[in-house]
Amino acid sequence: MIKRIIHVILLVVILSGLLVAGCRSGQETTPNTSPGKTVNLFGIDPLTLDPALSAEMTSQQYVRQIFSGLVRPGDNLEPAPDIAQRWEISEDGRTYTFHLQSNVRFQDGRRVKAEDFQYSWQRAADPATGSSTAATYLGDIVGVEEVLAGRTKTISGIKVIDDVTLQVTIDAAKSYFLSKLTYPTAFVVDKTNIESTGDWWYHPNGTGPFKLRQWDENNLLVLEKNELYYGKIAGVDFTVFHLWGGVPMSLYETGKIDVTSVSLDYVDTATDRASPFYQQLEIVPELSFYYIGFNTAKPPFDDINVRRAFSMAVDKSKLVSLVFKDMVLPAKGILPPGLPGFNSELRGVNYDVARAKQLIKASRYGEISRLPPITVTTQGWGGAISAGLEAVIHEWQQNLGVEVKVRQLEPERFLYHLDEEKDEMFDMGWVADYPHQHNFLDLLFHSGADNNYGEYRSSAVDTLLEMARLSSDTKISNSLYQQAEQELIDDAACLPLWFGSNYLLVKPYIKGYKLNPLGFAMLNTVSVEPD
Repeated sequence: MIKRIIHVILLVVILSGLLVAGCRSGQETTPNTSPGKTVNLFGIDPLTLDPALSAEMTSQQYVRQIFSGLVRPGDNLEPAPDIAQRWEISEDGRTYTFHLQSNVRFQDGRRVKAEDFQYSWQRAADPATGSSTAATYLGDIVGVEEVLAGRTKTISGIKVIDDVTLQVTIDAAKSYFLSKLTYPTAFVVDKTNIESTGDWWYHPNGTGPFKLRQWDENNLLVLEKNELYYGKIAGVDFTVFHLWGGVPMSLYETGKIDVTSVSLDYVDTATDRASPFYQQLEIVPELSFYYIGFNTAKPPFDDINVRRAFSMAVDKSKLVSLVFKDMVLPAKGILPPGLPGFNSELRGVNYDVARAKQLIKASRYGEISRLPPITVTTQGWGGAISAGLEAVIHEWQQNLGVEVKVRQLEPERFLYHLDEEKDEMFDMGWVADYPHQHNFLDLLFHSGADNNYGEYRSSAVDTLLEMARLSSDTKISNSLYQQAEQELIDDAACLPLWFGSNYLLVKPYIKGYKLNPLGFAMLNTVSVEPD
């Protein structure tokens, strides 16, 4: 079965101040651009520019600028028209008929047709492509399962009516199906481009607002305005990403980049009203969830008492205050504030060291000394782990007397091979791909979900999630999801840690830079307007 990968934010990049950046920075080359308005940003190399393969935030910040799909996240994060100008849904909620804009072209000028989407989705589902996201984001379409299994090359639920009409049939009415199509797996790609060479993504022929002008690995990635774009033409000629260029805040202070995330080391300065940075600060709530995953298929976390004990032994309020300086919110549950259906009445697991020790005694191990060796799998370079994980491990040592080892993997190996690589625990961040409870609870904890890296199994939770999938009544589905979330917390399916926010500094002359709660910005809305 093709593995799926969750939509991960790199903790080192977002919350640790990019402390590892200097270890891989190289001598920067000059951007190969002509004179014109340019916005400069910090970046790191994408792991891939193939929409069918990209499964993490780093790659997708570029993929979403170069490619596009039938629908996009609107201002309220609901699916909005993109290449599809409109659509109809059948009375039974299973068949979608998309009507494409007639003026959409690939960046080489060739017109986009309905058959291009059919090709793109069949390619994504083809086992030979190796997509870890096709089953998750296209799997509701009738016939995708057969393609994923290698039994056929054709998705039976896709029908090309004519050049601008595409009909898609799904296996059951699902309120979140359109939202799934905003994910890059569903973006359109050019067959000729892909079949031209094995490394086609170094010169992609997309449909997005930007073209890839230059990519010097470890140095620069330059995006150029796409004059053929069917939507809002970019307000800048070029967007230059300085890859591994140093510490972002220092680059921002010296004027080498125009936007930066604010790291822990600088948050006090940025939030000081007397600071020159205060007027440039933007705080954007993010639909994200950070947690410790328990490998429930492996001792000792196949024992619920051990999972609960480890959960109770972490003081999340202290973690948020002392380690993250209140930049994030402590998480009682899995669904972040701001997500439809968020349950403010959820009963979380309280910090209680005495009770945690009692639970260890109640487990089949009886005492800490009898626990098998425990290792947590994490990502990063050079051995430096995130401050958050370091603090959690220290809490376990102080409160339970347990020694937890760390095994660090390079991000690409961690993000795309965690299913085989995980140890007894793993630390993870998840940013919503679409604003729906399904994107958190079902994709991460249903027993049939490949994203369920902790291999959690509960027939009661599965039943609640399956009922919620098919309910057309929002009140009923919200109630079912809330019941499922409470079951997951009571069962210590994972250890929720915190919900994230993005702290940004934006130069006054940069207009229209808007990071959304899904963690990305569409750069065609940005302009440079010197005072």
